[in-house]
Amino acid sequence: MSTAESTAEMIGLELVRAPESPKEFKGKVAPDWCVGCGDFGVLNALQRALFELGLKPHEILCVSGIGCSSNLPGYLNAYGMHTLHGRSLPVATGAKLGNHKLNVIATGGDGDGYGIGGNHLMHTARRNIDITYLVMNNQIYGLTTGQISPTSRPGMKTKSTPEGNLEYPINPITSAIMNGATYVARGYSADPKHLTELIKKAIEHKGFSLIDVFSPCVTFNLDNDFAFFKPRIRKLEDEGHDPTDWKAACEKAMAWGDEIYIGLFHENDRPSLDSLEMVLDEGTPLARRPLGLSKEQGEKLISRMM
Repeated sequence: MSTAESTAEMIGLELVRAPESPKEFKGKVAPDWCVGCGDFGVLNALQRALFELGLKPHEILCVSGIGCSSNLPGYLNAYGMHTLHGRSLPVATGAKLGNHKLNVIATGGDGDGYGIGGNHLMHTARRNIDITYLVMNNQIYGLTTGQISPTSRPGMKTKSTPEGNLEYPINPITSAIMNGATYVARGYSADPKHLTELIKKAIEHKGFSLIDVFSPCVTFNLDNDFAFFKPRIRKLEDEGHDPTDWKAACEKAMAWGDEIYIGLFHENDRPSLDSLEMVLDEGTPLARRPLGLSKEQGEKLISRMM
């Protein structure tokens, strides 16, 4: 019996074959995003990436925080967990250490991931836990109907800043590189083929992978819309960028004007946290091991918590 079959048997799955098309990764619930939202492109690219990697739904866990983009796990045929605002990364870290054989993907937006969740981004990057983080960056708070986010441009007028944004925006690419992430990329939801390849490489990468995705909000951010990005987008691979050169990566990431870069900025092979953790050397995921407690001890603990 193969590993996939034995795993499926333990969790009661009848279907262990790989999906025959990306459509089999579609969830039972249809997205409720606004028509034209960039998040549709991200969802489609993720589904295609999972299909092209030959993964099966029970081999994937998608964890999210709160926001329009954080509804994504419900639209994906895989294990999913909708957590608290900005807290997807610590939950994803716990899941990965609990079952290091699982492909763990965190999803969210710029407000969720770079605002309230910014501290978790820093520590997940330095720990280099083997998870992939897709951030749909629309430079606005969309779910709460249009306030500035940590990536909104200075001067941007919104409901919360009628006289213009006074705050300097965060640069997630340079932040991730400086804090130790070992795969740092930027995608664009209107280029699904390119984004699909970035996602595939991120999932295959052994370590923390951040993909910041320009995913325009067509309802509340009319500054940074598709028309804004189309003439400015440039691909790093077209310029022969070396992703092992972190200084050049940071310089490219700081470009914001007539040229804005997408692609793989930085990659290195620093060991991931889960590969260094001695308790995982045995190979069997913690979730599959005996608890080490007798039945009586387990019942006593449960009774105290009820």
